[in-house]
Amino acid sequence: MKRKVVLITGGSSGIGKSIGQYLQTKGFTVYGTTRNLRNKLDFTSFELLEIEVCDAISVQKAIQIIVDKEGRLDVVVNNAGIGITGPIEETPHEEILKAFDTNFNGYLHVIKAVLPQMRAQGQGLIINITSIAGYMGLPYRGIYSATKGAIELITEALRMETKGFGVHITNLAPGDFTTNIATGRYHAPVLEDSPYKSHYGSTLKQINDDVNSGGDPIQVAKMVLKIIQTKKPKVRYKVGSFTQKLSLFLKNTLPDTIYEKLLLTYYKL
Repeated sequence: MKRKVVLITGGSSGIGKSIGQYLQTKGFTVYGTTRNLRNKLDFTSFELLEIEVCDAISVQKAIQIIVDKEGRLDVVVNNAGIGITGPIEETPHEEILKAFDTNFNGYLHVIKAVLPQMRAQGQGLIINITSIAGYMGLPYRGIYSATKGAIELITEALRMETKGFGVHITNLAPGDFTTNIATGRYHAPVLEDSPYKSHYGSTLKQINDDVNSGGDPIQVAKMVLKIIQTKKPKVRYKVGSFTQKLSLFLKNTLPDTIYEKLLLTYYKL
């Protein structure tokens, strides 16, 4: 059998890099993407392509490079994303639009670019990396939660629209894993005269601490491999700590106001 060809957006660091390195060891032909190749000249884990996921033309060109070289594209891991925190009222709207442009529009650009190729092949798999945060409106992470939650719903619709093409689309929602997301995340400043100063400042520290103490992203990579090896992937998968998975169970079983009180207690709000 031919080696399956995999594209991982945002594959030069963090979860994307871990997925790419792991799949490479399992015999896959892996391509990753980065916004600026000049900043990754020492990257040797697998081949990188320069893509700006917010630019549909850039995405299409990169997809074509892979197809021209390999003759196919079997798996796409939609992973490129950015973080954003802050009180919604005080978060600059241009930053909100940037987050949606990358985390939502960027995913759609990739999906639209690869579907014709996968349909022509009669098979393909798209794994959208979302977040456990996408299942709930978290304080001071509401914009991020919204971008990830939107992809969850888009995937549900796409699965039905593409049924019969031989293309499978699924979501994989990670919890907190140790990556560099905190350093690249946009943080609305903690303003001295802000009514949110005390609560936002303490919650921001807690958010960053959760990432720094998160699990090994290899767990996400192993789940990606499991999905690739699954004949009929489910609508969604989750990977994270027991506590994070428990939070989703409680979200789905408790009355909304009770669950809200649990979040308020956790974040000491």
